[in-house]
Amino acid sequence: MEAVLTKAITKAIETQGADALLRCLRAEDVDLIFGYPGGAIMPVYDALYSYQESIRHVLTRHEQGAIHAAQGYARASGKVGVVMATSGPGATNLITGIADAMIDSTPLVCITGQVGSPLLGTDAFQETDIISISMPVTKWNFQVTRAAEIPEALAKAFFIAKNGRPGPVLIDITKDAQFEALSFSYNKCSSIRSYRPVPPIDMSCVESAARLINSAQKPLVLFGQGVILGHAEQAFKAFIEKTGIPAAWTLLGLSALPTDHPLNVGMLGMHGNYGPNKLTNECDVLIAVGMRFDDRVTGNLSKYAKQAKVIHLDIDPSEINKNVAVDVPVLGDCRESLVALTDKVKRNSHPVWLEAFRECDKIEMEKVIQPELYPNSKDLTMGEVIKEVNYFTKGEAILVTDVGQHQMVACRYTAFKKSNSNITSGGLGTMGFCLPAALGAKLGAPNREVIAVIGDGGFQMTLQELGTIFQTGAAVKIIILNNQFLGMVRQWQQLFFDKRYSSTELMNPDFIKIAEGFGIEGMVVEDRKDLSSSLKEMMEAPGSYLLDIRVGKEDNVFPMVPAGASVSEIRLA
Repeated sequence: MEAVLTKAITKAIETQGADALLRCLRAEDVDLIFGYPGGAIMPVYDALYSYQESIRHVLTRHEQGAIHAAQGYARASGKVGVVMATSGPGATNLITGIADAMIDSTPLVCITGQVGSPLLGTDAFQETDIISISMPVTKWNFQVTRAAEIPEALAKAFFIAKNGRPGPVLIDITKDAQFEALSFSYNKCSSIRSYRPVPPIDMSCVESAARLINSAQKPLVLFGQGVILGHAEQAFKAFIEKTGIPAAWTLLGLSALPTDHPLNVGMLGMHGNYGPNKLTNECDVLIAVGMRFDDRVTGNLSKYAKQAKVIHLDIDPSEINKNVAVDVPVLGDCRESLVALTDKVKRNSHPVWLEAFRECDKIEMEKVIQPELYPNSKDLTMGEVIKEVNYFTKGEAILVTDVGQHQMVACRYTAFKKSNSNITSGGLGTMGFCLPAALGAKLGAPNREVIAVIGDGGFQMTLQELGTIFQTGAAVKIIILNNQFLGMVRQWQQLFFDKRYSSTELMNPDFIKIAEGFGIEGMVVEDRKDLSSSLKEMMEAPGSYLLDIRVGKEDNVFPMVPAGASVSEIRLA
């Protein structure tokens, strides 16, 4: 890649590679790094000692915690998350988070130390070829072996991470390059010859899309995280309000449109709402905005929306026709393409079609939602916990979830008024994501309440990050929905494997005592009468707080599209 470097911001000075790296970060307005030191990155950490007033370093308890925290920070703040680790196991411990960031389009710059360049390829202590390992799960990676390469490599890294469809990049720096002297100056990167981050809008495609929309009787919009990443919330709202088209969201698209908007018809996918799943196979025009037709949304592709003309708005050309054949592709920044499309469409409404969704809502309310939110059983349900959380947050909080039953329930029932309020692991489905991501989210949005909703299984994967929360003083509110099972796997075992509960029941420790060991207050909630008061105490606590809420052990999450089924074959029980 040939980069165009602009805006020289420092005069050339003589320094070492490690110091140059930190100067690059400051030039990119980085003031927070998550990381874990070690031998191969030690020169950078030594240089960091002199930058304590301008760069805050958060020492996590594991490198996976560091990268998930950087993800949460990036998602909540809208900035590029930065993470540092040493070579070998330090670098490989980042890989899960890098893969997660890649599939969920989260901008990260990952910096790893590496053994000295004379030792490369010798199986030296803590040497791992992180460039080859990370290549499939990064937008770009590069190994620095000379100090003089650091400024340009960092400039490219930030440009690639945040421009176009965001994603993670990795810069691996040998130890000798960190020590080596260079004449340092920094120029931000403004373009790269071989990289076109935003394809130009083809107005003929916009006009073709408008004609289909204007003639549609049963149009349906599917919107994903691209609306949030493109800062296109207002343009998207204007589009659906002018056309009167019902809109359904993907897991990562949640919060781009207020939950109570009259055209918001709910969540798509395996555990989404009844209406948008069932009626996908009845619409005549399907408009996808900033989403990638993930298999959890489409179900069986051979039975997916075959009756519909498909319009796909996306910034990434590789997503067009990847899973679903598209009749009209509209490439470009969705904020710009939505404005162009809104200008071409007619003002319309679809009351009869919208009423079909409302009828589905009534069925789902009776069969699923009412029993979940207002149960007759003795056991608390996950849904009623989230309903009570809504009472206290008023739709203003950031919700961070892990992966599993609690994730589906929390995303189904949490009310949102603000965009960029739902942070979860979508495409990779990484258990252990939530706790460190919630820490990062709180540091990225310190003025917003951050609620971490976690299953008891996922919590135990990264619970050591309670130590990081304690050390940083981040006021993260933590709710464990504790069913003493790996709940989603158990549900599948119940429904599809004749209740053979193989290796899914958990014998859990005393989570409150563990939290107390990290200086975090908490309480166990087992009785419905204690739910509201315990949540009130948590929300009013000045610092972090943990609730261990015991819910029904064998409750299931419905609706559900079984594996291999069509979205219209969605089950309510």
